[in-house]
Amino acid sequence: MAKARAMQSALAERVSLLEDFAEPQRIAGVDVGFEEQGAITRAAAVLLDARSLQPLANAVARLPTRMPYIPGLLSFRELPAVLEALAGLPEQPGLVFVDGQGIAHPRGLGIAAHLGVITGLPTIGVAKTILVGTHAPLGERRGDSVPLMYRGREIGTVLRSKQRVRPLIVSPGHRVSIEGAARRVLAACTRYRLPEPTRWADRLASRRA
Repeated sequence: MAKARAMQSALAERVSLLEDFAEPQRIAGVDVGFEEQGAITRAAAVLLDARSLQPLANAVARLPTRMPYIPGLLSFRELPAVLEALAGLPEQPGLVFVDGQGIAHPRGLGIAAHLGVITGLPTIGVAKTILVGTHAPLGERRGDSVPLMYRGREIGTVLRSKQRVRPLIVSPGHRVSIEGAARRVLAACTRYRLPEPTRWADRLASRRA
């Protein structure tokens, strides 16, 4: 596992937090679930219209799980299926929302950052819980946010996407700024806690759609 951790650290150095892309016409959400008691990795990718947030297409990839569950190294376990699911979409999205961490990770390379670096796509991590870091108290209103800090550095945003509902942990993956990631996630949230791209992907990955 030392080799995988060293690879994460090397890839993390290639992460860019500079937004250098045009406003996308198409965005995507990806999420991962498991079948057969973890033996099969099931990844879902959903393509949406960036303005209406309406789903346009989806793809599901099922691959044998190649790696056991190891905290901090989940991207190595999940990425093969995620890449196959994204390849199954009819067109490449201009921005990908990933159910998981971006740079809010011990070595700065959660699955959203890992995916962004190896594909070159702009990515955002949208997690349901904190992996690392601490934050100040958060207000209860939709849109309230506070920085997520780790070792004296801002690594993301704790964002209230819906009033009095548990916040999201938003961190840039690649080619997106910390502020831009939070802004884009909030804009993609409608009536639900999750932004539409990962909400639809979550439904597919967990076989609820």
